[in-house]
Amino acid sequence: MARLTTFSRLLITLLIVVGVFFAVRQFLPGCNLPGTDGSVQTEQPSTNTPGTSGDNGSGTSSTWGKSSAAFTPDPFNYTAQSPVGGKLKGVVELGATGFNSFIVKIDSKKNWKLEKAEFGVSLVKEGLATDEDVKSGLRRYISDMVGFGVGARDIHFVVSSGAQKEAIMPKINAALSSMGYVVNVVTPEQEAKLALRSALPSAFQSRSFVVDIGSGNTKISWLPNGALEAPGAKYYQNNLNPGTVFQEVKGKASQIPANLRSTCFIIGGVPYELAKQTRNGKERYTVLKAPADYKADGAKQEAGLNIYAAVAEATGCKQFVFDWDANFTIGFLLNL
Repeated sequence: MARLTTFSRLLITLLIVVGVFFAVRQFLPGCNLPGTDGSVQTEQPSTNTPGTSGDNGSGTSSTWGKSSAAFTPDPFNYTAQSPVGGKLKGVVELGATGFNSFIVKIDSKKNWKLEKAEFGVSLVKEGLATDEDVKSGLRRYISDMVGFGVGARDIHFVVSSGAQKEAIMPKINAALSSMGYVVNVVTPEQEAKLALRSALPSAFQSRSFVVDIGSGNTKISWLPNGALEAPGAKYYQNNLNPGTVFQEVKGKASQIPANLRSTCFIIGGVPYELAKQTRNGKERYTVLKAPADYKADGAKQEAGLNIYAAVAEATGCKQFVFDWDANFTIGFLLNL
């Protein structure tokens, strides 16, 4: 090196440094040298967006309709008071997905018993029902009720709050009016209170609340005046984000007073499908499993489980009791 010029020595030194630098990068990739961007990504980027499986926006569930706070349901032992004597009354529900009819015996103390129920199928939701569909269907319901012993003046017609949102309902209301029938239209708040009137036994009024998961909306109610509306089990048809729905339902269910969270009496289409899986004989009350213990069958059931999970998480309730007989239209009859 003694014969090399100063510039030559500097050039050789620089080449050695550069060689060492690339050697380190080649054989020790995890070593970050000062001044270099040697960060190493150790986690995969999240590909889930709100509304997709893996993120429900709540921070507690990994799959829609399954709450991470799984629980063992509390046992339930109660027998409803049967009416003494009483009178038969009938009601036809014009719902968001079909026509349903109920015949109930009610006594002077408002004890009641469901004598007959019929769940029809119509094309109301899809907007394809015609005037004749409505008229022929209603005539059949009326004929069946009269044949069962219900007086003509004791038959009533109620339009659910969810069905009122359908574009075809004014047409259906007009058809009913042309037949000389009075159409009773209820608001979501009224429907919530009627569901409460039907589903909440007097013995549970000081410690329970009611949830009605319908297709068009969900009603949450409690005494003395709690009545809230949230999206129904077909919210996906309106392109609502599941995470947003979960948070909305959770937020509203959180308003239920703490002393009323021991038992939830739950009704509606999706709870009915869940209760079918574990019903014991012809029991009136079936205790539902925790949301996490169900596997959704179809979009509607998945959405309903999402709503159920939100209520369970918000309230901490461990006793969700499905009432096979209760319906908001029966609450309408009880309020007459």
